[in-house]
Amino acid sequence: MSDIELTSLNNRFRGFYPVVVDVETAGFNAKKDAILEIAVITLYMNYSGWLQIDKKLHYHVKPFKGSIINKNSIAFNKIDPFSPLRGAVSETKVLNEIFKKVKIGIKNNKCSRGIIVAHNASFDHKFIMAATERNGIKKNPFHPFATFDTASLSGLIVGQTVLAKACKATGISFDISKAHSALYDTLQTAILFCEFVNRWKKLGGWPPKKINY
Repeated sequence: MSDIELTSLNNRFRGFYPVVVDVETAGFNAKKDAILEIAVITLYMNYSGWLQIDKKLHYHVKPFKGSIINKNSIAFNKIDPFSPLRGAVSETKVLNEIFKKVKIGIKNNKCSRGIIVAHNASFDHKFIMAATERNGIKKNPFHPFATFDTASLSGLIVGQTVLAKACKATGISFDISKAHSALYDTLQTAILFCEFVNRWKKLGGWPPKKINY
């Protein structure tokens, strides 16, 4: 494989196109509790093989019909689901727009499919999958079960699993007052993921080398 091929995104993650995602919700049950906010950040790899932030998408989401709003959850994330100032739009519109952008990124980077990158990724992945099924969307570009979890990576690399603490341990600034905003958390997660991927490259771990034990 040539140096150019090794620095292309489609050869870095088994052909997957990494997309950083954060959802803010009205509870923990992906099938019953409302999604209130979604942010998505796409990534690209420059000509030298360094992973960087590309495009940002951010939406306030209308609670779906019959969804549950848990008071403790909205008190925690400080979102008023019914405020007209939110400019919220339907799940269907949000997912279709996100999926369209992701599919374009997959095609342009010659990747096989998208993969969700998130902090405690199983949570965000479950909500995205449940919303996709709920809205009858047939062509979901994301892998049905695989994810890249920055909480796990943080525990391995810097010994922290909380996003704010992992960022601090990595030398990335984190404003606690902005936490639990989907866009802010997604941005910090994207910065953290790029730092880990690029750090591995700096240490000589990528491109992969055969190790003789």
